[in-house]
Amino acid sequence: MSARTLADISAGEELLSVDDISLSFGGVKAIQDVSFNIMKGEIRAIIGPNGAGKTSMLNVINGFYHPQVGTITFLGKERRKMRPYMAASQGISRTFQNVALFNGMSTLDNIMAGRTLKMNKNFFWQMLRYGPAMNEEIEHRLVVEEIIDFLEIEHIRKTPVSQLPYGLKKRVELGRALVAEPTLLLLDEPMAGMNLEEKEDMSRFIIDVNQQFGTTIALIEHDMGVVMDLADRVVVLDYGRKISDGEPAQVQADQNVIDAYLGVAH
Repeated sequence: MSARTLADISAGEELLSVDDISLSFGGVKAIQDVSFNIMKGEIRAIIGPNGAGKTSMLNVINGFYHPQVGTITFLGKERRKMRPYMAASQGISRTFQNVALFNGMSTLDNIMAGRTLKMNKNFFWQMLRYGPAMNEEIEHRLVVEEIIDFLEIEHIRKTPVSQLPYGLKKRVELGRALVAEPTLLLLDEPMAGMNLEEKEDMSRFIIDVNQQFGTTIALIEHDMGVVMDLADRVVVLDYGRKISDGEPAQVQADQNVIDAYLGVAH
């Protein structure tokens, strides 16, 4: 199948498919024969107990890991191996389970770093910060400022991220991913370690990113209340295998999921 552009795909059509993926580290099977897809415009949740292979799956999708078996098809192009920078250049952005920011830099500069792949001027021009490079920086700075306003973090725009509380650091990391204007946004436990108010804020931003920007989202999340509220569809992994896949209510009622993850008491 030939590669397609985002404009070629209508809402509700397949944007990415994972086909028979298997990933092992030595004798440890992290993912075993997993297949599922992500439709354009949806919020797709990937859930499962600790060690189920969820983060490994995100790492396969964005090219950090290369599966021994299976393929990923994105925008109609099938691939076995892809480097993270290639995935980013093709429209896949992500956040991480553990916040990965430049602690010595401000909120603004951290988010600005997410525009790197959008910049066309070479390193020489960027060092000079003159003429064409300056004009380009101004254009990209406007995009960054729009995301800062969107995430309601204007008051910390010049604050070094090392001084921020955890919940705001997660919001800054989301901003850095958003300024890359992703086609597919991968969120690895975006609400881990947050209190109730912070979770409500992050949930609101995720919904707004999906609805206002039209960004397709795949997220890993342990809070089942959040998953049921946000996700259009849910895929469940357990010991690296897919055990359920469907709409939230359907998955929540699946006995395999109850046994493996939710617990009978739920």
